[in-house]
Amino acid sequence: MRESTGKTNVDWLTVFIYITMVIVGWLNIYAAVYQPDAPTSIFSISLNSGKQLMWIGGALLIAFVIMVVDFKLFSTIAYPAFIITLLMLTFVLVFGHSAGGNTSWIKIGFIRIQPSEFAKFTLALALARYIDNPTVKIEKWDGFLSSVAIILIPFGMVMLQKDTGSALVFAAFFLMLYREGMPWWIMAVGLWLVFLFVTALVTDTLSAVALLGGMTIIAIIYLIYTKKSKFFLFLVVGFGTLSFLFTEGIDFIMYDVMRPHQRKRIEVLVNPKIDPLGVGYQVNQSKIAIGSGGLAGKGFLEGTQTKFNFVPEQSTDFIFCTIGEEHGWIGSLITIGLFAALIIRLIILAERQKSTFARVYGYCVSCVFFIHFMINMGMTIGIFPVIGIPLPFFSYGGSSLWAFTMMLFTFIKLDSHRSQMLARN
Repeated sequence: MRESTGKTNVDWLTVFIYITMVIVGWLNIYAAVYQPDAPTSIFSISLNSGKQLMWIGGALLIAFVIMVVDFKLFSTIAYPAFIITLLMLTFVLVFGHSAGGNTSWIKIGFIRIQPSEFAKFTLALALARYIDNPTVKIEKWDGFLSSVAIILIPFGMVMLQKDTGSALVFAAFFLMLYREGMPWWIMAVGLWLVFLFVTALVTDTLSAVALLGGMTIIAIIYLIYTKKSKFFLFLVVGFGTLSFLFTEGIDFIMYDVMRPHQRKRIEVLVNPKIDPLGVGYQVNQSKIAIGSGGLAGKGFLEGTQTKFNFVPEQSTDFIFCTIGEEHGWIGSLITIGLFAALIIRLIILAERQKSTFARVYGYCVSCVFFIHFMINMGMTIGIFPVIGIPLPFFSYGGSSLWAFTMMLFTFIKLDSHRSQMLARN
């Protein structure tokens, strides 16, 4: 499709951050698989670094194509692309290839494609297209519930693939809904349930129930003392009852809903000493690698934990270990700074959009990057359970790199034409 005429203004700062992250990620992938006893070129196709270079070439081609097509195309294809992604997720459920305990891949020869990565991109487009409708108001129940339904469809399909990590990333889209008018109390309830879950894990269910009961009684006494209306009293009692039922159901979630390895990862998160040579081994070795880097690190290709393969999956989900060991606190801080700069920049770009479609899409992209960044780095230092999601632009893998590139450059394209995009009435 031919590019429409008109002034464009590409945000080169975002492009520069992207290129920097991709190059730094590629170098660290090489460091993660480098073996001093049998040194191999970074360009060798036998190494993940050589394969990643091919994926980088494909990503740059994708970025180029996105930047030359008409910006109106993305709104037009939003729903068809979302439907195609759902069909691909359905195909995976029937004919998918299993890897790492998840049936979430389509295998074509030596190439593996993970549709759940691209589902984030097409879901962002579909939500932006839906919310761009002038009749849709997120602050109203019909608009909110319809948006939630759109999110839950791919979420449920990815959960059926037993890929809990990728499924949890879809929670990022609720952050966008909050920006677009989702009632604050829905977010507060979600955070409260997380608090109850963590409290029950850190202590025990009985202690969590006792804490909850005490807080409810204090709230009731306060309402009676201040002579508030009965509505607030019933609200507190009802909310306390539902919270109690949720807390009592945590054991059911842990032992009847979660699979054994998922439950074990959460238990190890709470108490790293319970299985140091089993489920906890990867996280323990990850923390050792990062901690051993000290202030400035051991130097490029000098990481001992990396050389002797102490950390499994180090070129993919645990790539941050390589950064921490070889480049130390300074390198880790620079990496975190790159992600912070990218996410903040995307939020700034989203806020200056004149169209609802571009703004919503921009917030979807920034929220997905934030969730990936937060969870991935969190699990490498032991503050989140290991759920197997990549670090954008750093982890090895073609599907994730291409999907993140599509998400980012589509927004860069939309932003470059913001003066030509009409705001919703």
